Amino acid sequence: MDAILSETMSAIGMMLGFAFLGVGIGLGILGSKVAEAVGRNPETKSDVVQSVMIIAVVIAVLLLLLFAFIFLLLYFNPLQA
Repeated sequence: MDAILSETMSAIGMMLGFAFLGVGIGLGILGSKVAEAVGRNPETKSDVVQSVMIIAVVIAVLLLLLFAFIFLLLYFNPLQA
């Protein structure tokens, strides 16, 4: 029982770590490309920023779904039966 719980906790830690690492790297690359695009064509700043905000909201929603899955694993773990 304790082995299952410890393996679940380590899996959750790895999921969170990789998720936040991926989001951080992805948003960093996205921000650099936005700065590059606005630097090349400043007239399109509002369109580019609006698109980036939509992408950031989608990423935030996906992270919230990850948290919901993590709480599902913590409190309703099917392996503990």
